[in-house]
Amino acid sequence: MPDPKPLQSRRSALAGLAYSVAMVPIMSAMGTGTALAKGYPVMFSEAEWRKRLTPAQFRILRAHGTEPPFSSPLDREKRKGTFVCAADGNPLFASATKYDSGTGWPSFWKPMSGAVRFSTDRKLGYLRTEVHCARCGGHLGHVFDDGPRPTGKRYCMNGDAMLFRPA
Repeated sequence: MPDPKPLQSRRSALAGLAYSVAMVPIMSAMGTGTALAKGYPVMFSEAEWRKRLTPAQFRILRAHGTEPPFSSPLDREKRKGTFVCAADGNPLFASATKYDSGTGWPSFWKPMSGAVRFSTDRKLGYLRTEVHCARCGGHLGHVFDDGPRPTGKRYCMNGDAMLFRPA
């Protein structure tokens, strides 16, 4: 019997590509509103965030954007170290919890303790759980219930929302 993994990887890649193509007009129509919940320890004005972040980082972290699948070098990062928030340096994920989900985005099965917060995202017409940096509220990505053991979670993160600090 043929190995189903290559077929699943191709399906995941095609699904990610279709998602990205579909998101471009949706995100454009939504504009780049940067409204995030108040009450995070690290807060700046929109103008200050724009100075501190690259345009891609701002679009993802502050305007809830997403990057195209397979575009981030962090998806292929295999060294030991820590993935931190690109906006404030908050440690988010240990490299030991990273795995290749085949989706084209850096994926993890568990965040570091206290590193992230969650909100409900209905932007695509269905419920998703959005993941935010616990210090600045920046949009990191989403968490899904189709990950590996031991948690069964897939934290599907945008690479442009993070930086990697080697051990």
